[in-house]
Amino acid sequence: MDQIASLTTTKQTKCTQLRELLKSPQLEFIMEAHNGISARIVEEAGFKGIWASGLAVSAQFGVRDNNEASWTQVVEMLEFMSDVTQIPILLDGDTGYGNFNNMRRLVKKLEQRGIAGVCIEDKLFPKTNSFINGSRQPLADIDEFCGKIKAGKDSQTDPDFSIVARIEALIAGWDLSEALRRAEAYHAAGADAILIHSKSSRPDQVLAFAEEWAERSPLVIVPTKYYSTATDVFRKAKISLVIWANHLIRAAVTSMQAIAREVQASQSLINIEDDIAPVKEIFRLQGADELLEAEKRYFTNGRNHTIAIVLAATRGQELQQLTQDKPKVMLPIGGKPLLRLLVDKFKKLAINDITVVAGFKAETIDVEGTKVIRNAEYETTGELASLACASAKFSDDMLIVYGDLLFRSYILRDLLDCPGEIVAVVDSVMNNKSVSGSPDYAYCSIADDLSIFGQDVNLLHISARQTELKNKSGRWIGMLRLRSQGKQWVSEALNELQKQPDFNCMGIPELCNYLIQQGKPIKVLYIRGNWLDVNSLDDLDLAFQLKQ
Repeated sequence: MDQIASLTTTKQTKCTQLRELLKSPQLEFIMEAHNGISARIVEEAGFKGIWASGLAVSAQFGVRDNNEASWTQVVEMLEFMSDVTQIPILLDGDTGYGNFNNMRRLVKKLEQRGIAGVCIEDKLFPKTNSFINGSRQPLADIDEFCGKIKAGKDSQTDPDFSIVARIEALIAGWDLSEALRRAEAYHAAGADAILIHSKSSRPDQVLAFAEEWAERSPLVIVPTKYYSTATDVFRKAKISLVIWANHLIRAAVTSMQAIAREVQASQSLINIEDDIAPVKEIFRLQGADELLEAEKRYFTNGRNHTIAIVLAATRGQELQQLTQDKPKVMLPIGGKPLLRLLVDKFKKLAINDITVVAGFKAETIDVEGTKVIRNAEYETTGELASLACASAKFSDDMLIVYGDLLFRSYILRDLLDCPGEIVAVVDSVMNNKSVSGSPDYAYCSIADDLSIFGQDVNLLHISARQTELKNKSGRWIGMLRLRSQGKQWVSEALNELQKQPDFNCMGIPELCNYLIQQGKPIKVLYIRGNWLDVNSLDDLDLAFQLKQ
């Protein structure tokens, strides 16, 4: 019981958490963050602490790491980082932003914002980043730097607030003895830990220092330059804390550069949208619980709880031996079953109620997040019979989708935003060579005018054969969206069509044609490619390009 109480107390004080990291008998790690969202990412990754890097914070402001961002701007950013996390933050406080008086004020302001500690370096203000002309950088007078440490310690109100003294002697070209002399002075002045820094690509200098220092106080390192060193080397050297110092800002820069180049080159978002975080993930990282209602209104266009019904009863005999022991929807595409990729598309848009109507080898369908219903008569029935098996799952906001369908996520998003009680997705690109199989040609009231604005288009007929309607408008891809009235129309149509002797041979196109004959409007969402139905061995190769 006492141990539980102790842990609870530790979690309540960020300063205590950092102090325990520094004094931990095992090697500990903290990761760089530079704003609120990166701080939350560090915490969610499992790190016990955050390094508020001077380089990274200044970089996110777009200025140099030479105290060009004022200390008040840095502290303001720290407040956002502290507010969204429960783990301690150690600030890279450069030189303390001035003399002993600046240091006193800094410590007070950091404590007010819940910051657990500050690391200051023994260089002159304004500072220059350690890896820029390091050998030419003058160091602070030892006595003056000790005065800053004492001033900071005297100013703190939380006894566990930590001041880490960073030694730049090895960076500036001094020898080990100078680094040790400074470390001893700073330790005596009250520093809670020593950070020994080196720009060498090998850890020799740091390890030699650690051996001589002999655990007189916690020792912190930043292995940015000697990153290839095995972590166990640091454990054997009795290092207390490792700082991964600037890797999130560097990762962000690489990603942003690549995305910016791609969008500029393609003048489109289609190729990148599936590779970046969805907007709802940004909402989640922001902790925007109070915005849930607004998110429903803006992100989902006010729609109801959407469900999906996936028709997946067929084997896919055209795929030969690949579907001897599994249905087509369980074929792997880039290491994931085809059905898994489809389900991921749904979940990305918060469609989590997914029913799969299976038939052939239904027992092999094992995709998390789905409910499987079996059409026991799949060998002698068609799509409408499978859809009827799922009629108990019908909802006032629902999708009907073929299980062998792959598509870019924007198609589903646009479908969910498209008005109409029933909406069919039609590809107006008639020469789409990436699409195989028997085409379901769509005949529509208006051809696709390639407008950026949505057209008000009605579906007139779907057929795999030439009809009396002369001009085909495109190809229906195997995706319908139904709202409340549309769901009712489909339910009534199923009841009527089941009375017909050829019901077992009917597919979704026959359902659509019946509804149109009954005067029920089916609206059309035009797309231009970026989808695939998997019907052949060649399709499996093409499918990999659309798997995301």
